[in-house]
Amino acid sequence: MSELEEHSNIKLRSLLCRGAWPALLLSSMTILWLGFAAGHETLFFNISYAWIVLCLLVAEKRIPYRTAWRKSDGQLGADLSHTILNKGLVQLLIVSLLGLGVVGTAEGGIIAAWPLAVQVIFGLVASEFALYWAHRIAHEWPWLWHFHAVHHSVKKLWLVNTGRFHFVDSFASVFASAPILLLSGMSMDAVVWVSAITAYIGILTHCNVDMRCGPLSYVFNTPQLHRWHHAIDTQIGNNNYGENVMLWDHIFGSFFLRPEQHVEQIGIADRMPVRFLDQLTMPFNWQRYQEATSASSSDA
Repeated sequence: MSELEEHSNIKLRSLLCRGAWPALLLSSMTILWLGFAAGHETLFFNISYAWIVLCLLVAEKRIPYRTAWRKSDGQLGADLSHTILNKGLVQLLIVSLLGLGVVGTAEGGIIAAWPLAVQVIFGLVASEFALYWAHRIAHEWPWLWHFHAVHHSVKKLWLVNTGRFHFVDSFASVFASAPILLLSGMSMDAVVWVSAITAYIGILTHCNVDMRCGPLSYVFNTPQLHRWHHAIDTQIGNNNYGENVMLWDHIFGSFFLRPEQHVEQIGIADRMPVRFLDQLTMPFNWQRYQEATSASSSDA
């Protein structure tokens, strides 16, 4: 490879790294917008999510943040099980309740009369307040941490473990944010947009792609920012609680970013079983499990 070709490849990679996050978010939102225009927003949301997943699968191979994270950690089955059977079923339950009319939005108020874009911004900021505190409490209250630790126990970040959440953890987040969205008076279209953007940002946040988001990391939850939240050092990890936007982290003093540095190690200092079913039951017997595994390790 000539020096000119190498220079061109470096420039292309830099362009991809800097443009990937906004390009994928905006393109997914555009697909959803087309779905609303066609009257098939649910179908087009699924298409947009498939689009972002496929793009990230390619990007994780072409421009990985860490090449070592492409190696198997033995948790693929557990990650998929948590995503489908825990987070997925909780979300399906909420969608079903909405579809059956058991719960619904309190439309008709002042907020529903606002332009849709303004409603979405309001929904993101307002629901984020509840998500922020639910997330922060999950780190600071030991009983809830035992469930949230299932998510943080991973040794690498990639798109597949985006949905790795214990069902107790998933319910806590939903019950914190859903009432704000449903009772605020915003339209159902706005609720769908807020939920979709949350899904897009969530999978972007966890991907193993070398995204360099610059000033965007001070406003949104980006992978460059979120990796610090997964640091095994709790003085670093117990920050950046925002799911979508970082407003409340700035206000409550929990924003942490070192743009030119890299997180050395992610995970938890505590022990976590390998198998999915054991990960479901262990938080209910946290102390006993930690003591037993610590003792067996010492004996070995």
